[in-house]
Amino acid sequence: MPDLPHETRQTPRATSANIQSQIGLAQNVAERISQTVSQVIIGKRNEVRLAVLGLLCKGHILIEDIPGVGKTMLAKTLARVIGCTFSRIQFTPDMLPSDVTGVSLFNQKTREFEFRAGPIMAQIVLADEINRATPKTQAALLESMEERQVTVDGITYPMENPFMILATQNPIEYEGTFPLPEAQLDRFMVRIQLGYPSPVEELTVLSAQQYDHPINNMHQVVSVQELLAAQQAIREIYVADEVKRYIVDLVNASRQHPDVYLGSSPRGSLALFRTSQARAAMAGRDYVIPDDVKALAEVTLAHRIIVGPAARIKDITSRTVVQDILASTPVPGASAR
Repeated sequence: MPDLPHETRQTPRATSANIQSQIGLAQNVAERISQTVSQVIIGKRNEVRLAVLGLLCKGHILIEDIPGVGKTMLAKTLARVIGCTFSRIQFTPDMLPSDVTGVSLFNQKTREFEFRAGPIMAQIVLADEINRATPKTQAALLESMEERQVTVDGITYPMENPFMILATQNPIEYEGTFPLPEAQLDRFMVRIQLGYPSPVEELTVLSAQQYDHPINNMHQVVSVQELLAAQQAIREIYVADEVKRYIVDLVNASRQHPDVYLGSSPRGSLALFRTSQARAAMAGRDYVIPDDVKALAEVTLAHRIIVGPAARIKDITSRTVVQDILASTPVPGASAR
């Protein structure tokens, strides 16, 4: 019998003891990163955990918020505490795709073309104000986000693991911007908002930065090898068929909702599935419960839903649609594993 292709070979499942050990590693890695990043991003514990969750799931994150709330600092701190290479791309209307991916230049000495890598060839990439670039330049990110590779002049260059894009955009200022198309929004696993700190938290920020910025004292707390092992451990989390069906029911309901013009794609189902696994691991569980799915439905599905024109007139947003879907979709009961 011929060998199966590499993609379809069955890999042996880990034993129960190994799974528990891997989950313990993933939980420990997530907690160390979250605690360290929270020393810089003060008062945003839940948002920091969502960013770490996206990192564990090998996903990309869209941070949609006003300037000055710590979007850039969150990306820089994440890269520093896991010891990954970091690059920042400041998107502007005059940028070209080659400014992102890189370019092939002719070397006069060797008489050959050499590839000069662009800023996308880093492990943690901050795409700052992504909606200020033209659609042509925005599209330069599509291949790297989905296939984790970049093709320049017919040659494909793989991205180094781990690879994550944190993109930011200002939801208030629309002048001189180009809204992200649905195809690109769909490639972001999670969309989060940091929001303003409370008065007490803002006082803490002032005191923490009186003499020096806290990020200057940040050190690597997790090795890349530990992070990669944690990312692999996430996939061992058990998801019951009833919970899988619940995820599919939620996504399917987004496509049939009367106020929705375009519902979530199957990639949304996968995002909700994978982030639910990560949330379970961060809680020390080796199985997903419906509460994991409910807690992550809004951040994984809302940006994939386009509300119809009539609903927008009534101030109905994609977030309210997700809340309505959660309230109307039956939650599965417990079942034996």
